Amino acid sequence: MGTDHSITNPVIYFDGVCNLCNASVQFVIKRDKKQQFNFASLQSEYAKEHLPKTLTHDAALQSIVLQEGEHLKTKSTAALSISRKLSGGWSLLYAFMIIPKFIRDAVYQWIAKNRYRWFGKQDECMIPAPELKSRFLD
Repeated sequence: MGTDHSITNPVIYFDGVCNLCNASVQFVIKRDKKQQFNFASLQSEYAKEHLPKTLTHDAALQSIVLQEGEHLKTKSTAALSISRKLSGGWSLLYAFMIIPKFIRDAVYQWIAKNRYRWFGKQDECMIPAPELKSRFLD
């Protein structure tokens, strides 16, 4: 039996058609040994129902969003907060939080702006493997 993945778990919202974003989700899944994260694409009905509209329109798709209860984190803050909860040495990346947010987010935005060109794009959101389906919300 798996862990209870009620929506009390943090939710990672990601651009479901972005190859880099999908690879990032797979990266997190492999290192989330406690199965503490749930996932939803920013294009999903779940995201549209649970996030402010400013985070689900086209321009917002350039950010990962981490929802922990009522708190929302975006861009580099979300990515580093996620890394903090991963197994292995990945939690050490959280130390980059000492870098001012405007610098971290500028680097994040540069990567986000170029992600389709560098990593490609899918026509539709990925379909999770059956054993992972319970962790994806929609």
